[in-house]
Amino acid sequence: MSASFTVDLNCDLGESFGAYHLGTDKAILPFVTSANIACGFHAGDPAVMKRTVRLALQHNVAIGAHPGLPDLVGFGRREMAVSAEEAHDMVVYQLGALDAFVRAEGGRMHHLKPHGALYNMAAVNAALAEAIAEAMYRVNPELVLYGLAGSELIRAGEKLGLRTAHEVFADRTYQPNGTLTPRRQPDALITDSQLAIRQVVRMVKEGKVRAQQGPDVAMQADTVCIHGDGAHAVAFAQQIRQVLQQEGVQVRAAQHPATA
Repeated sequence: MSASFTVDLNCDLGESFGAYHLGTDKAILPFVTSANIACGFHAGDPAVMKRTVRLALQHNVAIGAHPGLPDLVGFGRREMAVSAEEAHDMVVYQLGALDAFVRAEGGRMHHLKPHGALYNMAAVNAALAEAIAEAMYRVNPELVLYGLAGSELIRAGEKLGLRTAHEVFADRTYQPNGTLTPRRQPDALITDSQLAIRQVVRMVKEGKVRAQQGPDVAMQADTVCIHGDGAHAVAFAQQIRQVLQQEGVQVRAAQHPATA
């Protein structure tokens, strides 16, 4: 009997702000299975949050909070010297805000995935990771915690007994220790879509990724991040979903008690 493979395709959405439009939310939703919606700190505002929640519900896509650092100008991609307690409070605040919109629209929250610098900091800083996991646990322990595969955030969630989803990236290169190549390096991004898709299929079916320096690295792939703000994001999302299904991989949101 052949092995059964399942993976989630997630995308960061709701990142417009006021009169400023960003991303291709409506066009990409038919091809992803979970949406990480900005909660107003790094992007998004109340109207954008409501609109994005409605769109996600219309497409039967699992909804997750996407809390970030309070940095609209820097889009949440600049590190800030926040304490663990501050990170905890920021996550509780943003999770509560999005959850209110989801409930108001008749939906149910599925997961949480930190954004940008907060995501990267929580991947390597155990105290920060534990604060974020604790915040989610205290608000709703039934949610799924999305984090970089093998990261401190995933370990923090597992210590609390939370459901976790190891996230991998189609368009990023990896280092021998399983971390992403920093964006400041010229070879951090994979621009060849075929190469990116082959990397994802291998991570899902073989549990491995080839590091830049050559060796294979073990990699659990529960969910794949699709960047929604790229020039070819929609076409890539459509293509990767089609290839995964041709490869016998079932594409669906990361397991959750309400959706399993």
